Amino acid sequence: MNPVRRFFRRYVFSTVGLLALLLVTNIAVLVILLGIGEMTGPSDSFQIVDFCAHLTGSGSGWQADRTAVGMLDQNRAWAMILDPAGQVAWEYQLPDDLPRSYTASDIAQFSRWYLEDWPVTVWGLDDGSLAVVGRPKGSMAKYYVSLDRDYYDFLTVLACAIFYANVLLVVVLFIHSARRVEKAMGPILNAIRSLADGKPVRLREDGELAEINASLNRAAAYITRKDNTRAEWIRGISHDIRTPLSVILGYASELEESGELPPWARDQAGAIRRQSEKLTGLVADLNLTTRLEYALRPIDRKKLDGVEIARQAVTEVLNDGLADCYSLTFTEAEPGRHLPVAGDPALLDRMLSNLLRNCIRHNPGGCQMTVTVAPAPAGGCIFVIADDGCGVSPSQLRTLNRGAPLASTQPSDPAGVAEHGLGLRIVRQIVRAHRGRLAFANTVPHGLTVTIWIGEP
Repeated sequence: MNPVRRFFRRYVFSTVGLLALLLVTNIAVLVILLGIGEMTGPSDSFQIVDFCAHLTGSGSGWQADRTAVGMLDQNRAWAMILDPAGQVAWEYQLPDDLPRSYTASDIAQFSRWYLEDWPVTVWGLDDGSLAVVGRPKGSMAKYYVSLDRDYYDFLTVLACAIFYANVLLVVVLFIHSARRVEKAMGPILNAIRSLADGKPVRLREDGELAEINASLNRAAAYITRKDNTRAEWIRGISHDIRTPLSVILGYASELEESGELPPWARDQAGAIRRQSEKLTGLVADLNLTTRLEYALRPIDRKKLDGVEIARQAVTEVLNDGLADCYSLTFTEAEPGRHLPVAGDPALLDRMLSNLLRNCIRHNPGGCQMTVTVAPAPAGGCIFVIADDGCGVSPSQLRTLNRGAPLASTQPSDPAGVAEHGLGLRIVRQIVRAHRGRLAFANTVPHGLTVTIWIGEP
């Protein structure tokens, strides 16, 4: 049987068993109490009210029909009727040793107790007479209970305490069962969360869920081996491809600048150079995103000025040459104010450069770009990179804010080849490494706005 199913089945059965035990215990106590009450209460075979319904007459002229007499005979009982003066007006099988006249004090005593060891039951008739039915000696127990008010209050509190004790017991049983599940499942859930975060996992392979713990350990080891293999492969490819790319770039540059070649040949050499440069950038991006994903590149945190970081990134893009169809503006929300941030200067510069180059790449017809630096209300610095280009669709915007991979904000380039999307991936990884926040929004009336918050030291 599956170990998870076996564990939860055992948990369910144990919980149901505990509740059943509690229910049976309470039912047993209730039955016992009802049984005791039944034994101490009036007999179902004889009710004095039913007996009196078969009596007729008034004063000294009372009579009992056959049904009444049969009820007395069946229960070996005797009966008498006392008139308002206490004299016996009618009798049936009344013992000879009992008096035939009673005072009010006598009536008050035997109505609550015994009539010379005879257990009796009394009932008032319509004319003021009193019907008295006696049962065999020792057949009934009569007790007159009178409780002190404090003791009665104590019994009431005791009954409430028993009720709440049952409720508390149920809660304790459920908490105990929940703690058992938490103790067994807690490490497994934490291990799954650690696996999702890319952290190493090692669980003890014992207890009721030892088989699941062992499976998670094997899965963690497999993922670690797989990630290490992929990271080593990417590092190896990145290292091996640098030399041929350098040779290609060198010869392509020489051919592009050679005056001995015809123009069409120099154009082809220039195309080779540009594509080689793109390939070089792609390899660098791939290497960087791998190192960030597997924490192979330590974050060199320093106390920096957010304004200087943004200004440097804007200057680099401008110095690389910007076509006339693009414009780039740098703005400070509070000019002259120092905005301290804690981060790696190279990574933060790469983050802003990637966003600016994405604006250029995804808007080939040109656009206006703005980089704004502002203080964050919670401390740190806010970078806002906005453009008035083509923007993104609502579905793509939701994908970006959800953190899901997005190949490109454009369907395809003129050659029909989709962008690799590593630029935004690297941006997201850099923001995550700095414990910052990243948000995308559409610029009004069109374009894309990216907002990044980086905390202060």
